[in-house]
Amino acid sequence: MAYWPQKPPLPETPEQLRARIPGWGVDLDPRDRPAVPQEVFDPEGYGAHWEFPERQPERYGPRERSIEHAFLTPVFGTSAPLHGVSGRIRRFAYDRFSEGRNEHWLLLIAADRVDTFENLLAAAVRGRPDDPVTETGVRAELTHHGVRSRRGRVDVRHQWLDPLVVAGPWAAAGAGIAAGAVAVLRRATRTR
Repeated sequence: MAYWPQKPPLPETPEQLRARIPGWGVDLDPRDRPAVPQEVFDPEGYGAHWEFPERQPERYGPRERSIEHAFLTPVFGTSAPLHGVSGRIRRFAYDRFSEGRNEHWLLLIAADRVDTFENLLAAAVRGRPDDPVTETGVRAELTHHGVRSRRGRVDVRHQWLDPLVVAGPWAAAGAGIAAGAVAVLRRATRTR
């Protein structure tokens, strides 16, 4: 563990690891390691005067922790505690999957998308929905010399994509809502 000055013992002997994992231990010989002269273990030289640092309290419930680690790091961020459906997805990703698995990261990406949708809904419920026209700078393009300011820039070649990236999700959502409304209306007229 990285928080103790002592190096933890290996769960298997070097011979067992070498037999099980091809190439294990190729850098054990100091002559094969170019950084050996700089690798000097001196805990006093690094300024760490503790065996284990004081732990930060968990104020907002248990924090997410990788299953590879025995416990939470002594210091961690608390600026964005888990909440809502996105928090449950993140908790599931950390509780169930290793950080070395694609499922872990795909669930975290999905949780980010769900969090964005949750915030859009919360803003709409509060009566202050997002305004994509002013918040993305579309109006400033017309009032602050948007085309002229681009001359000579490197990213001019892909600027035609910007409206698609900004408006695409809104257009797709509108088309989905319209298609759903049409389907509901057709069903309603068939049943009569």
